[in-house]
Amino acid sequence: MKSGLSIPNVTFKTRVRDESIGGDNPFRWQDMTTDDYFKGKRVVLFSLPGAFTPTCSTYQLPGYENGAADFSAEGIDEIYCMSVNDSFVMNKWAESQDLKNVKVIPDGSGTFTRLAGMLVRKDPQGFGWRSWRYAAVIDNGVVEAWFEEPGREDDKDVDPYGESSPETVLNWLREANREAAA
Repeated sequence: MKSGLSIPNVTFKTRVRDESIGGDNPFRWQDMTTDDYFKGKRVVLFSLPGAFTPTCSTYQLPGYENGAADFSAEGIDEIYCMSVNDSFVMNKWAESQDLKNVKVIPDGSGTFTRLAGMLVRKDPQGFGWRSWRYAAVIDNGVVEAWFEEPGREDDKDVDPYGESSPETVLNWLREANREAAA
């Protein structure tokens, strides 16, 4: 992916709370499309190797969650976290992180991630196919800015973090907004 390209058009399999179901597990399946998440909005999307993993749970996700007001002030409507994990895992991770501002997108089969060119094998960690770490500013389904960690290739026993950090993306937004105002 790169600036100016449209994001892949896919359908995500999600689980949503539905109180009309009742019982101990009041959730139902709901298909969500790329348009449902991205159409008519300016968003930050960041993707990472896996829910509940150390860098993702300690730095990246909390950084975006805690910085939501700053992103909003720079014209961001939503912040999405995507991972090649199913909806059950992503929902439980969101709950464990007490998310109020960041919404999770489950790319359980890696379809979006593959079409974006970011699907890599992470066999040294025992993960199988996962997302390489990246972030993007997306305006109405079109990539405005792309932040990819260096060294993307299969089976590397590394997980760089910095290019896709909330601080990097927020600095880019502030600079872009300053330039647009000048």
